[in-house]
Amino acid sequence: MKATTALVLLLVSAVACQRSDEALRSAQSFVDEHYVTMDLPAAKQLTTGIATEKIEEEQQLIEGQTIDEATLKPRVHYKLLERRPESDSRVSFLFQGEARVEELVFTRKWLVTVTREAEVWKVSNFQEFD
Repeated sequence: MKATTALVLLLVSAVACQRSDEALRSAQSFVDEHYVTMDLPAAKQLTTGIATEKIEEEQQLIEGQTIDEATLKPRVHYKLLERRPESDSRVSFLFQGEARVEELVFTRKWLVTVTREAEVWKVSNFQEFD
């Protein structure tokens, strides 16, 4: 009986870790699309709810402006600072990003919340701050 209980606990732990990894991958994909490559349509595909509304607002703000190969884009690097589990279906991740444009360096933090909907993790909210 004890071996069965240990096996069940191991399987539950493995599933929890896998879900957490999927949540992190979703958050990182969003950060890559939104902040690194600056591809708002691609970032929007990774969102739901309030996050989708925020992306749509950003798209309206830059409407008519083209971001292409000729655009001087910053080089962006980031790292995960903290993982904040809120429930089995909601996790927030705190990232620190560094953007370089020529000699200028900007450091920002991004709080990205992902929510599991129908077995898919989507970004449900995000915010940027110093």
